[in-house]
Amino acid sequence: MNNGLIKVITGIRRVGKSYLLFNLFYNYLLSINVESSHIIKIELDLRENKKYRDPDEILFFIKSLIKDDKKYYILLD
Repeated sequence: MNNGLIKVITGIRRVGKSYLLFNLFYNYLLSINVESSHIIKIELDLRENKKYRDPDEILFFIKSLIKDDKKYYILLD
């Protein structure tokens, strides 16, 4: 964290990558006082999020959620 690099979690199917990201890491961020409004979670495998598979759509969506100059965490699955 905090080195400016994007983190990627890889592994075979059904080993807990999504759980690690959306539960453990999300709760860790909350425990270190990151505001929940500064954590953007997007599950790209959900049908309702299909449009965000387009890079322009997801960029527009993410930018619409950013309201200040503080650090935001974007969790993509």
